[in-house]
Amino acid sequence: MQAIRTAATGMAAQELNVTVISNNIANLRTTGFKRQRAEFQDLLYLNLRRAGTSTSQSNTIVPSAIELGTGVRTGATPRIHTQGSLQQTDKDFDIAVRGEGYFRITLPDGRTAYSRDGSFQTDAQGQIVTKDGYVLDPAITVPQNATAITISGTGVVQATVPGQTAPQDVGQIQLARFINKSGLESLGDNLFIETAASGAAQSANPGAEGYGTLQQKFLEEANVNAVTEISDLIAAQRAYEMNARVIRSGDELLQATAQLGR
Repeated sequence: MQAIRTAATGMAAQELNVTVISNNIANLRTTGFKRQRAEFQDLLYLNLRRAGTSTSQSNTIVPSAIELGTGVRTGATPRIHTQGSLQQTDKDFDIAVRGEGYFRITLPDGRTAYSRDGSFQTDAQGQIVTKDGYVLDPAITVPQNATAITISGTGVVQATVPGQTAPQDVGQIQLARFINKSGLESLGDNLFIETAASGAAQSANPGAEGYGTLQQKFLEEANVNAVTEISDLIAAQRAYEMNARVIRSGDELLQATAQLGR
């Protein structure tokens, strides 16, 4: 019975939907996390009678078709790259992006990754790195005897060292933008890499036209709304139960049909 197979695709789709929602909820406190949304498409149709076909020699045509749907499939799980709330941390190397842009990170294999997670630290050489030790691009080295670090909204990093009254510039943070942010590929560890779908990265200093600014001693929280996710979870559960009910109804019809042959 086609109804059973169709309802099975619906159950599989809602199971994936629950998986996406559960990942959003699990990352509710992940810095810079961008939530995902499951999007679905209907499958091919069985055309039992096509609209527009001729029904007689006098050119009468069928005004409407008989089409039977075969179910649903997942079309995409794009990320929603909206701004998350900023949380104050009072940590010198915590940096939040207000607006558009991603930090550029150099991976151990030489590739460039991109992140909204601005929870940076310094390594043994004084370089600004991620919590996994990946170097910020372009690389910035902070003097080890620095007594204060200032990061401006436009990304200028300044350090105050003993014996000098004025802070000295030690580097410039840059941000990257993409034409299609949803086309970025997730690596985990709050990192993305560009793809053919996202387009090439376009880099500039924070505060440039179309780019956001930086906020030192702040971190961007995940853009996950717990109430919305729970509401979506309930809706997905109800849709799953309805598809399961269709399968039970189809099974009952098959049983009735089998009993007729006895």
